[in-house]
Amino acid sequence: MTRLFSLIFVALTAMLPSFGHAGSSEAGKSILPTAEVAAFSNRVQQDLASRGVHVAIVARMGRDPKVLPPGIKYTHVSFWVFSQITRPDGSTGRGYQAYNLYQDAGNKTRSNLIQDSPADFFAGAHMLDAGIIIPDVRLQKKLLNVIASPTYSTLHNAQYSVLANPNTSQFQNCTEHTLDVLMASLYGTKNVPQIKANIAAHFQPQEIQIGGMKRLLAPAASQALTTSDHGTKVETATFGSIARFMDKNDLSSQVYRITPDKVIRF
Repeated sequence: MTRLFSLIFVALTAMLPSFGHAGSSEAGKSILPTAEVAAFSNRVQQDLASRGVHVAIVARMGRDPKVLPPGIKYTHVSFWVFSQITRPDGSTGRGYQAYNLYQDAGNKTRSNLIQDSPADFFAGAHMLDAGIIIPDVRLQKKLLNVIASPTYSTLHNAQYSVLANPNTSQFQNCTEHTLDVLMASLYGTKNVPQIKANIAAHFQPQEIQIGGMKRLLAPAASQALTTSDHGTKVETATFGSIARFMDKNDLSSQVYRITPDKVIRF
């Protein structure tokens, strides 16, 4: 009986949403060839610079979309800020810096705020496909002020859940932190209860289809897959849901995808 239960457990956990290693961790060695990653990260930087972008929301594809739930394409989101940077050779110049919330390498239920380069950002990519949201000029200015202030780190909740409910403060993932910073910028507040009230009132998260048995077993597979902050439905912030929110409220100037050879309207 014990062996039978173990076999059933393994089979069921194998069918859980492929979020446990969804690409929200700080990248080490590139999954794809390093030269290709470097060329693609430069392509994205050059595209943003040519549009005069000071801050953008950029997403990477950290898993094969075929294994992700419907409605999910990108697995990690960050702000890219045009900044003074130090290159590997020690020289300085202007370029983009990625502002990330990453899972802690040693404890997947915790997270850290980490800045890295575009090449480091895409080192965790399964495919070279970037989602881009360019906020309108006024919102870019507001975002820059918040990101440069203590509010940016104040809004970080280190209790990590892959499927964090954006309407609560119990857990947080990279996309929820992005949304919290966005709301703080829009409403000029660092008050978390007020930010959550605004999210509940104006933002429609992405519903994740997950059956009762899968949901029950998920925390056993990884505590970072807990859904204890949800009710009957599991809903989380995603790149797509943020893009829809910003489009609906006229907050974005452009939303598109970049691949190594194409720029595609999202």
